[in-house]
Amino acid sequence: MSLSLSNKVNVIKVQSAEDRDRAVQVLKSTYDQEKKWIYDADKFFPIEDLERDDVSWFVSQVEDLPVGVLRVMYNPPLELYKEYGFQKLESGLDVEEFVKNNRIAEIGRFAVLPDYRKYIVVVAALMRAASQETVERDYSHYVTDIFEGEKHSPYEFHTRVMGFKPVATHDVGELNCPNRRITMVLDIHEAYNRIRTKQKWIFRFLTKGWDEDLHAKLLDKD
Repeated sequence: MSLSLSNKVNVIKVQSAEDRDRAVQVLKSTYDQEKKWIYDADKFFPIEDLERDDVSWFVSQVEDLPVGVLRVMYNPPLELYKEYGFQKLESGLDVEEFVKNNRIAEIGRFAVLPDYRKYIVVVAALMRAASQETVERDYSHYVTDIFEGEKHSPYEFHTRVMGFKPVATHDVGELNCPNRRITMVLDIHEAYNRIRTKQKWIFRFLTKGWDEDLHAKLLDKD
């Protein structure tokens, strides 16, 4: 981690039209112009999301420059998963039943500008903001998709740092990308306690600003 950059990174929760413009700026640069995964970044972040209680967008900034974006959707609709035609991995689970029987938040719309992808602090800052709100809302698991073999896939960060586990694959989705999708799940309670004991500097960063009540939600009792 670059300590000098770490001191310059901040994250905002998108709450206004101006905040949304900053998120759209990142989406346009990455998903549209670079990746060609979408055709209209403005529509990819509907203005109606600003009024929704089940969707949160976050923007990471280096000083005042927006460099990353992430969306959390709470209670993602089961119909969305049925449309994708999941193929369960041998070590995976039934995603439809899992979504139906747990308090799930979906992590998506994840993008970082090319010049800042090498800085883990930019990604970790987004996860810190998202995870704090998710725990405050008493959600138990994250679900997300990544593209298999995609050059800038966050697979390594999600699996090695956060502890996401691949559970299924599917060939279609919202984005115009030919790569197969890998669906991954994170047990937030399990991840919290694993990172707390094995990745202490990551733990300190991800939980910076948490109060005792928030830690108590997840802390294993000895």
